[in-house]
Amino acid sequence: MPAFVLAGAAQTVYFPGMGWNALYLKPRTEKKMAERARRLGMEFYLPLRRETKIYQRRKVTVDKPIFPGYFFVSFDAQGRVSLLKSNIIVRILGPANEAQLLHELAQIRKALEVDPTLSACLALKKGKRVLIRAGPFLGVEGLVSELKGPVKVLLNVEMIGRAVVVEADRDFLEVVDD
Repeated sequence: MPAFVLAGAAQTVYFPGMGWNALYLKPRTEKKMAERARRLGMEFYLPLRRETKIYQRRKVTVDKPIFPGYFFVSFDAQGRVSLLKSNIIVRILGPANEAQLLHELAQIRKALEVDPTLSACLALKKGKRVLIRAGPFLGVEGLVSELKGPVKVLLNVEMIGRAVVVEADRDFLEVVDD
């Protein structure tokens, strides 16, 4: 069960009767929300990655959210009101399956314990419509056909039942809402 986690420090605490939610926050306010949830005694998870940058011949290491703008927290009705008073929540996203959300967050936590420099990428599924945002196929839209190695994107001509397959780097893809 995910628990208080900030900058890699973990402590397991469970509060029965409280549901897990994802909060979509105003930009660059994830750590502020983590501090607020900690002060309120709430169970939360903010996955952070360690990033080292060089500024004017000095190395600076910072912890950045893996999912910018998102914060995972467990709260009851009273806790919800307390969090909303922060005025940095844009939207509260309730999970369709809380057990699945907790399992996925636990997997991310395990992976970050092994390699704290991991970063997020686009969650793609076979058949998902995407737009290529960079590279030689810039502006091309198609369907994901294969996810191993470079992602294969199908460019369908549905009227004749034929398609062309192009390969694109996962970082160059953006999911298109149908």
